[in-house]
Amino acid sequence: MNIKQTNHSTIIEEIEKKFKKTNIPNIEVGDSIQIKLVIQEGNKERIQNSEGIVISKNNAQLNTTITIRKVVQNIGIEKVYLIHSPRIIDIKIIRKAKVRKSKLYYLRSRSGKATRLKLR
Repeated sequence: MNIKQTNHSTIIEEIEKKFKKTNIPNIEVGDSIQIKLVIQEGNKERIQNSEGIVISKNNAQLNTTITIRKVVQNIGIEKVYLIHSPRIIDIKIIRKAKVRKSKLYYLRSRSGKATRLKLR
């Protein structure tokens, strides 16, 4: 039974390799990043830029996700992105911050200058 499990996992890894992106920078929690996305409106496609701080990262091979937080008109917005999604064109790291936690959920309760992070 153990042999079948390893055989299935190798088959899954082989399939996932086809869809994995190789041009992704090393994104860590606390980084300020900019993402270029393809958005479809009706029958037209356009590129939209999204910017924010990475507050969490979930490493799961092909299903690796990051949660980005930004404040727009005093309202906090969080969005989860699949890193290997074909809709994501480009990811740029703007700033790297020194953080000691793996999840920065405490930024939700802070506002203004209290949300600043120390640069690395």
